[in-house]
Amino acid sequence: MTNINSFDNIYLIGIGGIGVSALARFFISKNKNVYGYDKVKTELTSKLEKEGATIFYSENSNDIPKIFSNNSFNNLIIYSAAIDTSNSLFAFFLKSGNLLKKRSEVLGIISQDYFTIAIAGTHGKTTTSAMLSCLLKESGINLTSFIGGISRNYDSNFMFSNEEKILVVEADEFDRSFLYLNPDIAIITSIDEDHLDVYENYNEIVSVFIQFSKQIKKGGSLILEKNIEELFSLNSDIKTYSYSCIQDADIVSENISLNGAKISFDVSINQLTKDAFLLKSNKIANVELPMPGMHNLSNSLAAITACLIINIDYHNIINSLKLFQGIKRRFDIHLDTLEHVFIDDYAHHPKEVLLTLKTTKELYPNRKMTVVFQPHLFSRTKDFAQEFADALQLAEELIITEIFPAREQPINGVTSNLILELCSNSKKQICSSSNLINTLKSKQIDVLITLGAGDISKLIQPIKHMLN
Repeated sequence: MTNINSFDNIYLIGIGGIGVSALARFFISKNKNVYGYDKVKTELTSKLEKEGATIFYSENSNDIPKIFSNNSFNNLIIYSAAIDTSNSLFAFFLKSGNLLKKRSEVLGIISQDYFTIAIAGTHGKTTTSAMLSCLLKESGINLTSFIGGISRNYDSNFMFSNEEKILVVEADEFDRSFLYLNPDIAIITSIDEDHLDVYENYNEIVSVFIQFSKQIKKGGSLILEKNIEELFSLNSDIKTYSYSCIQDADIVSENISLNGAKISFDVSINQLTKDAFLLKSNKIANVELPMPGMHNLSNSLAAITACLIINIDYHNIINSLKLFQGIKRRFDIHLDTLEHVFIDDYAHHPKEVLLTLKTTKELYPNRKMTVVFQPHLFSRTKDFAQEFADALQLAEELIITEIFPAREQPINGVTSNLILELCSNSKKQICSSSNLINTLKSKQIDVLITLGAGDISKLIQPIKHMLN
């Protein structure tokens, strides 16, 4: 078994990625020598440099520090799943003899030293991970946490403590990454078709999530959204709990009321679960979630359930949830005035796009919604063009930018027009990212939403400046 503390020098290929950067922060916190490479300098890489990492932005093996030139037991090389194996730095390290491991494998090794709570699901895992981390932290629990987004509460995707042995980790299904984990508690928020460049079909995706659930330690717990509970067979070695905000489950929300961007509700717990949690009452009343959307209410129930399993007092849960500030680029309301509303969201799957637009319609009824969507990945655009078109039809005016390729090469015939031609919106157009600001200037903007997991985030500040 690899001892993660035995390495002194760490080099991370793709250090600017949200998952790899959290690992960089982990090793910085452990006082290791941290180096890395990424294509471009970003706000995140700049922060990592201030925190102690040395980062190179040229794919030039001559830049690699001499300590990595030869095989050493003190060196560990970590690479992102998004890194192409033709990358010259990857090729250099492959020949160097240094230990080379995937980000997900290193995360799995780290988790072996902790009581691990892993949050999986095709949607909702980042919000749930950040929410659970906040609930534990604000309840006085010292924890280490790897989050797939930047928590607004702590302005980071990573939290660290030497004092406790609790780990919260986002468990990613892409490339079967989460199969390196053996959690004590696992949450699965949702299972939908996605990553069809990796999986053959929905059934294969389900089978991998089932495999993940089988890796929960004996005596551990599985927390499932009620809609997917039937996909999993009962396992006598673990306890299984279901949650829902729309149907009967072990943990359900009741008396739901919307108050602007907040949701108030009660949590009701069935008798068997109440007894298992050693609770005096089967109801937690007057819970407040300071963010909109029934999907976020559902995520909060998952986080609350995990807290109850590890015996967090329900008063602490209520007080801590009120403090949750959300995650950057998850329904981020940048402007909210009578003249203009501007919301940015990471949504890049049809179901996420639909939920974001529905939530916006609920918050701002009878207002005109202009949506800017940047498709993410050629394969996802090809696989879900019709589903994207169905979701985007909620917009009164639609602008689609060019596809953000991320790790992929172009696919013949797959462009943003594939989605646009299927949309029935009366006002719709293709616009390059470079011309987006000028295009928006010519529009009468009421409620504006930008969507996508690519570099559309770079336009947030220019758009805010334009609207102001």
